[in-house]
Amino acid sequence: MSFRLRPSVPAKATTLALMASLVLPAVSFAQAPPPPTQPRAITVSGEGTASIAPDMAIVNLSVTRMAETAQAALTQNNEAVRSVLDALKANGVADRDIQTGDFSIFPRYSDRQSTPQNINQQPVIIGYQVTNSLTVRVRELPKLGELIDQSVKLGVNQGGQITFTNHEPKAAYQNARRKAVEDAMEKAKTLAEAAGVTLGPVVNISETNLQPVAPAPMMRMAMAKEADSVPVAGGETTYTVTVEMRFDIRP
Repeated sequence: MSFRLRPSVPAKATTLALMASLVLPAVSFAQAPPPPTQPRAITVSGEGTASIAPDMAIVNLSVTRMAETAQAALTQNNEAVRSVLDALKANGVADRDIQTGDFSIFPRYSDRQSTPQNINQQPVIIGYQVTNSLTVRVRELPKLGELIDQSVKLGVNQGGQITFTNHEPKAAYQNARRKAVEDAMEKAKTLAEAAGVTLGPVVNISETNLQPVAPAPMMRMAMAKEADSVPVAGGETTYTVTVEMRFDIRP
C-alpha cells in the first residue's frame, strides 16, 4: 500500500508568493526609456517698416466754458459746440467722421490759502467748468488747416492733437511683412553660419506686432487765432510689423 502527499492550499499560496518575490525586483529595477530628443532649432525675430503719405487725419478739438453755475457753463458750451459742428459739416466732414470723445462737468474751487482759522472749512465752489471734446476724421487733408482755424474762431480753445493715418493701409502692411520676414531670415542665416550648422526649413512663423507710427504735432489754440489758416504738414506715416520665425538646423 502506497501513500501520496498532496500539497495543501496554504502551501500553494506560499509557492506563488515566493515566485512573485523573485519576479517583482526585476520589474522594479527595469530602466525607463530615454526621453525623446529635442529638435535642434534657431528662433529669431525680424522687423519690417513701410512708409507712405497719409490720406487722412484724426484731430481732437475741445470746447471748454466756465461760469458761475453748471447750467450757464453748459449752455455756453453747447452753443459753441453746435457752431463748430455746423462749420465742420459745411466744409464736407461727414456725420460718421465726427464723434464725441469726452464730456465732463467739474466744479471750480477757490484758491484761498490755508490758515489756522479756515483749515477745517470746506472748499468753496466759485463756478463750474464744462468741456466737450470732439474727435474728427478729416479725409481731405488740404482742408485740415482751414478747419482747425474756423473751429478755433467758433469756440474751440483746447486740443489740437493730430494723428496722420491712412484709410486703407493694407498695402503698406504687406510690404512691411515682406521686409520683416527677410530680416528674420537674414538673422537666422548669420546665426547658423556662426554656429557652424546648416539652416533647415521654416517650421513656425508668427506675426507679433502691428504698429503704425505717425507724427502727432501739438499746437496751441490761442496762437492759431492770429493766423489765416493753420499750417499743417502731413509727412509720412510709417507702419511697422514684427515676426518671429523658427528654423530647423542640421549639423
